[in-house]
Amino acid sequence: MLTPEQRLSLQQAKRLPLILLLVVTAGFIATALAGSRWAIEGQAVPLWLVCLRGICEAAMVGALADWFAVTALFRHIPLPLVGRHTAIIPRNKDRIGENLAVFVRDKFLDAPSLVALIERNNPAQFLADWLTASANSQLLGKQVARLALAALEMVQDKQVEKFLTQSLKAVMQHVDLSRTAASLLSGLTSGGRHQEVLDDVLARISRVLRQEQTHVLIAQTIVVWLKREHPIKEKMLPTDWLSDKGASLIASALDSLLQDVAHNPDHRLREAFDESVHRLIEGLQSDPVYAERVEKLRNYLLHDEKLAAYLRELWLGWRARLERDLADENSALARRAAVMGRWLGQALAHDEALRQSMNERLKRWATTLAPDVSQFIGQHIADTVKRWDAEQLSTLIEAHIGKDLQYIRINGTLVGGAIGLLLFLISHAGALLRNLQMLIR
Repeated sequence: MLTPEQRLSLQQAKRLPLILLLVVTAGFIATALAGSRWAIEGQAVPLWLVCLRGICEAAMVGALADWFAVTALFRHIPLPLVGRHTAIIPRNKDRIGENLAVFVRDKFLDAPSLVALIERNNPAQFLADWLTASANSQLLGKQVARLALAALEMVQDKQVEKFLTQSLKAVMQHVDLSRTAASLLSGLTSGGRHQEVLDDVLARISRVLRQEQTHVLIAQTIVVWLKREHPIKEKMLPTDWLSDKGASLIASALDSLLQDVAHNPDHRLREAFDESVHRLIEGLQSDPVYAERVEKLRNYLLHDEKLAAYLRELWLGWRARLERDLADENSALARRAAVMGRWLGQALAHDEALRQSMNERLKRWATTLAPDVSQFIGQHIADTVKRWDAEQLSTLIEAHIGKDLQYIRINGTLVGGAIGLLLFLISHAGALLRNLQMLIR
């Protein structure tokens, strides 16, 4: 529907061509009546009156013809013969939508147009310039936090949680966990990657063993063991001294062993670790015992109520913490997203090869995805236009282009008057020349 402002603006635009039509119509009627009076009185009609009547007549015809042409676009005109060719836009709404969809699809969303758009605008450079601005990176962080909060609010819905739970159970019921785990482990261990993980674990354990708190814990464990297993000896021996020395010896021995494993790629513990991993992979692929264990694990994950309750509480707690963070103006997630945005912008700004690579990748994506995307958007346009009410569509189009179409009516009136004048000059050229000669004499 039109807003009051649009309706008023359209009415004002229609006012001038209507006034011109009324003026030339009144002029035609007045000159025609005056000419009839002169004829009744037996006097010759003055040429100026004939000229004025011809101009008004032609201008009136032009104005009426263009009024009909403009009006026929939007609404039905009940006239014989020509009435069925009016209301062009409402009657052809679906065809207009289909043609518009084809036009947008073939002229705006085709692969060459999108590739040319990317080449003209250099989106990688634009992204770099945008992200390197501090205000924009902050805005990016806030928008990421807002989207994350919206996603959490959607997941809070019980129906969504139920859907996700059912989907997860359906996936777990149909996936071969044994072979999937074997494939995953094979990928993780290819090229000796698991040894890198082992090196990292050994380094972390060594750092823990060197800490004072670890020595205290080992000493306390030794004291508890002596009291429980050898209570009499514990009373006779210097327990505190033994526990302190024992803790240092145990920690040093373990640390020495770990350092030996870490610096010796051929250490027997590494070989044992390799063999254990490969036995696990082979067992997951073919051993029925492993398959049975995995099946028990699947049933446990799917049906254990305590595990489900624990995971639910874990999820609710994590979600509550994340919601509190996202609701804060200084959200940690927003700050991290802003930092990542600035890092990406700086990387793009200082690396021409990276920008070219991104633009080339965008062009490949545009070439690959353009047919499907353009077909989808074109079909969406056609279907949307089909769902619109014909009268509402006609009113909407008239609101946007109706004011410009009124100039057609104005031009029709003026051009019609000019043609009327020209026809008068041609048809009365002889009389005009004679009158001119008489005036000259």
